[in-house]
Amino acid sequence: MTDHRVGRLVLMLASLGLAIVGAIPGAARAEYPDRPIKLVVPFSPGGGTDLIARTLAKPMAAKLGQSIVVENKAGAGTIIGSDAVARSQPDGYTFLIATLAHSVNPSLHAKLPYDTEKAFAPVTLIGTYQNILVVKPESPFQTVDDIIKAAKANPGKYTYASQGIGTSAHLAGELLNNLAHIELTHIPYKGAGPALTDVLGGQVDMMFASSAAVSGFIASKSLRPIAVTGAKGQTQVPGVPSVEETVPGYVFDSWYGLYVPAKTPKPVVDKLLEAVKFAAQDPDFLKRAQDEGLLMRVGTPEELDAYVKADTVRWRKVVTENKIKPE
Repeated sequence: MTDHRVGRLVLMLASLGLAIVGAIPGAARAEYPDRPIKLVVPFSPGGGTDLIARTLAKPMAAKLGQSIVVENKAGAGTIIGSDAVARSQPDGYTFLIATLAHSVNPSLHAKLPYDTEKAFAPVTLIGTYQNILVVKPESPFQTVDDIIKAAKANPGKYTYASQGIGTSAHLAGELLNNLAHIELTHIPYKGAGPALTDVLGGQVDMMFASSAAVSGFIASKSLRPIAVTGAKGQTQVPGVPSVEETVPGYVFDSWYGLYVPAKTPKPVVDKLLEAVKFAAQDPDFLKRAQDEGLLMRVGTPEELDAYVKADTVRWRKVVTENKIKPE
């Protein structure tokens, strides 16, 4: 056989081999994950969501065999971070830790850069938690009733911080305003970290925050807890009353959940879910969750979807009835 014919035969066999490989679904694809994964936190570093995300990421990375890089994209009440994930490739290499704001933003904003129901695919609920109303130790406020009396005497004078418009801290304050018929002034920040810095510094009077964000400050007596947002008799902070004991009907829980961009393949979602379930058994993460008052609720994508849809309906009613608007 001439060299020319040998060359043609080699090319034909090579082409045939490529055709066979191409005909086998996924044959040329590396198994997921084969590179680092990005977890987007839609808040600044140092807040409760950021701390939970970082504690969760470590055991998840161990299960997946790839590093998980936590990236903070704060601003616009979680919209900036959420939009970054919505625009990402649906390949499992970018996912979002979402909060109550995910349920509220569709009602709070007339137009979002994404369709909340269509732009994301659920992975799992992580857990739910109560918020804690905190003040500086030197604050004259000892109880919720003290705040209400002072606010009624001086409408608009007293301030409360939040980690952004539409976040749990914002809505907690607005709900208190409306149910107690008072006027506390809302001061939004790009995350719990900078918000708490100003509460500690006395620039803002108070804040509703997650236990994850304030437990250390409470333990060091840098902040003093006044009340929690859970139902009467169901406080997650021993010795601290619920707001509902003073303001009837004042109850809500916040949550953490994980989302990927819509159209992410189910096998990829399943792998992420397996990693979360593994992380939920990690002793360090469980201790963090317990210390921060997080009630673990890891489940299925369908359960997160149903939970958030119901939460969205609930908060649409609250936002509409109380005329809560973005500032």
